[in-house]
Amino acid sequence: MGVLSHLRIVEIGSSAATSYCARLFADFGADVQKVEPPAGDPLRRSAPLAPSGQSAFFAFLNYNKSSIIIDDKDPNAITQLRTLIEDCDILVDGRDVESADCPLIDIAEIRKRRPKLIYLEASMFGREGPYAEFAATDSTVRALAGLIKLVGPVEGPPLHAPDFQTGIVAGLWGFIAAASSALAQVQGGAGRSWSLSIFEANLALSEYHMFEAFAAGNVMRRIGINRFWPGSGPTGIYETKKGWLGVTIGTPTQWRAFCDMLDLSELRDNLVLVLPENPPPDMEQIERQFMPRLKARTAREWFAEGLKRKIPIIPVPEMPDLLQDAEKKERGAIVPVLLGEEEGLTAGSVQRLTLTPPRRGGRVPAPGEQQAFANTRTHLTGTASASSGCLDANREPLQGIRVIDFSMGWAGPLCTRTLADLGADVIKIEAIQYPDWWRGVDRRSAYVDGLMYEKTMRFCTMNRNKRGITLDLKRARGLALAKRLLAGADIVVDNYSVDVLPKLGLGYDVLGTLNPRLVMMSMSAFGADSRYRDCRAYGSTLEQGSGLPSVIGNPGGPPVMSHIAFGDAVGGLNGCAAVLVALIHARTTGQGQFIDLAQIECMIPFAAPWITIHSIGGMPPTRYGDRHPQFVPHGCFRCAGEDNWIMVAATDADMWQRLAILIGRPDWATDTSLKSAEARRLVEDVIEADIAAWTLTRDADEAMSELQAAKIAAGVARLPTDLLKDRHLRSRAFLQQIERPFVGLHPQPSMPIREGAGPYAIRTAAPTLGQHNGEILSGLLGLSDAEIAELAKEGIIGTAMLSEGELAKIKKMSSA
Repeated sequence: MGVLSHLRIVEIGSSAATSYCARLFADFGADVQKVEPPAGDPLRRSAPLAPSGQSAFFAFLNYNKSSIIIDDKDPNAITQLRTLIEDCDILVDGRDVESADCPLIDIAEIRKRRPKLIYLEASMFGREGPYAEFAATDSTVRALAGLIKLVGPVEGPPLHAPDFQTGIVAGLWGFIAAASSALAQVQGGAGRSWSLSIFEANLALSEYHMFEAFAAGNVMRRIGINRFWPGSGPTGIYETKKGWLGVTIGTPTQWRAFCDMLDLSELRDNLVLVLPENPPPDMEQIERQFMPRLKARTAREWFAEGLKRKIPIIPVPEMPDLLQDAEKKERGAIVPVLLGEEEGLTAGSVQRLTLTPPRRGGRVPAPGEQQAFANTRTHLTGTASASSGCLDANREPLQGIRVIDFSMGWAGPLCTRTLADLGADVIKIEAIQYPDWWRGVDRRSAYVDGLMYEKTMRFCTMNRNKRGITLDLKRARGLALAKRLLAGADIVVDNYSVDVLPKLGLGYDVLGTLNPRLVMMSMSAFGADSRYRDCRAYGSTLEQGSGLPSVIGNPGGPPVMSHIAFGDAVGGLNGCAAVLVALIHARTTGQGQFIDLAQIECMIPFAAPWITIHSIGGMPPTRYGDRHPQFVPHGCFRCAGEDNWIMVAATDADMWQRLAILIGRPDWATDTSLKSAEARRLVEDVIEADIAAWTLTRDADEAMSELQAAKIAAGVARLPTDLLKDRHLRSRAFLQQIERPFVGLHPQPSMPIREGAGPYAIRTAAPTLGQHNGEILSGLLGLSDAEIAELAKEGIIGTAMLSEGELAKIKKMSSA
């Protein structure tokens, strides 16, 4: 029996986002009833297909669910569907993406009778705005979201990753919305109604570049396969004597260790490479010096060497490597899945709750098949009181939840930012000796004295709606104050290396005794019990080690990364989902627990279809470049002007005919031999040449307007900076203007989940260093002004970052 076994979920319509959202509930025991038409969910026909013809992507999205067939032509169809919905706790609706012949039903009328019902409705772009009626695919959405243009060779075309990304990211956001509502109901709240924009959900992956561009004022550009703007520090995939090696160098210490490892003393002190405040280096020249040396040893050998030197490097696995990884199976990152009579493997739940773990794999339901799971749901029917409905109307779902945030960078802060956006009181703990490294890693006096650490947009973006305090946890008084805060908290989140908090005396063995209802999550790169637990990692390391690069790129080419720090945002969203599940359990039972979230495992779902195909048939994944396993044509085509591109896809025969007519080939539209995608693939080069000739004469936005007017899936390949003035985002008030000291008025992204027409308001800007020391120490812990002043005098708290020289002086004094 799972922690969510008291919930019944009904899933209608067809979209990867809503399917994944519902499956996350099934992972923890919820009874998920998937409504399908007699022909089945269209996603059952999504490539890649197993030898039996079953969709590997559908399998990943839907194991452990039940299936109910409702024929919209049946006179009783509406009654059947209404009865099903009225008996559920959460309705997940993907009809706006693909109706899947779902009978028309009045959700608003049902919610009047069932005010406890939680409702989540997904759409590609939201119900309003210039893009609202756009025909779209996964790749056209990612093109518009700034996630394609920066990837690939300098000359183009931009390279897109396989079409299984937007639904996974958006599904996580949908789950966060619905799970936070379920948590609010534990405390007596009414139901909530959410809308989810799949496009806006995926901006979580591009917002880092988006706001760095706002701060720097530069226009990013594509600088080559496995290279990322602005190119400071080697971040990419490199060939070795055997296998490929992922490398990410982000600090001066790592750069020096990397040079020492390769015996490159002449480069060792060239810190222009790793300080982002400096101009971009000539990475091609730098790579020419170290790439030949990497070929002297295997990827595995370099990895072992990197572990000793604390360098973020990792072997880049192929599919067989993933399937043979015993640790991935032991931890539940790769699990068995049954597709009819075929037994395969797929990506498992990555929300590794240790007390109430998720299911490990399962069966994909045949159309109409019910799966028997123990269910203890006890939802209350009838009407909620007027007071509870009014209360919810003025309260965020996580109001009253306290979070202690020990995280830095992107992944952990995104997790806690999302909790804060939903109403939690998040207290971010830094130290003047070691503040959040997204304030900057430059410790030179000019940087520190100029207060540059208060001016980084990346920090401001990830830490809004939080309160900030500084505590030196290496000093007894600082540690004692932290424990007092933790004693009254609901959640603690850290994304340090696995041993950092335990060595300080803040491990779960201590904190669980101090506060038995505390949910503690460690967001390490590989997991607390992993044999790689000591490996240093960034978001890029997680992508490099996930298996995803092995399925991206052109046939015969190298593995290709799709985003410089893809793993960070994905880890943050998965972390948020995990703590919400654990908190539901804690609020109903009084039991806290430890969550061992391995961020690298959070990336494996993006490779799930190829894991399944390879596990069943043993075939290596086909690399399609910008083409597609199902849609023909499909690609990124050059438009007029310099480096302007548009993603175009024909998803069915009717769309193909409209595209052929639009580009001036009506003969193709009437040619019955080209009706099927398989037939068009035989002449794909010719088709692409004609599309390219058509787009090349048009401005990218003009081409998109013409294509969308004909209901053809198309999206301009945007730069992240373009999103700051995107007309659709502007119409939906997605960017909110916030005032902050040292930065001034600046934009902040909204959450992609909404309860009304507008986004959740951003309440406060990111804290300055130690901004809320007095407020928290006096207001929560009852310290006097004199005690607080003494803490500041001793350097246990403070509001100014210490420079390299000041740190060295303190270390010298403490060792004397």
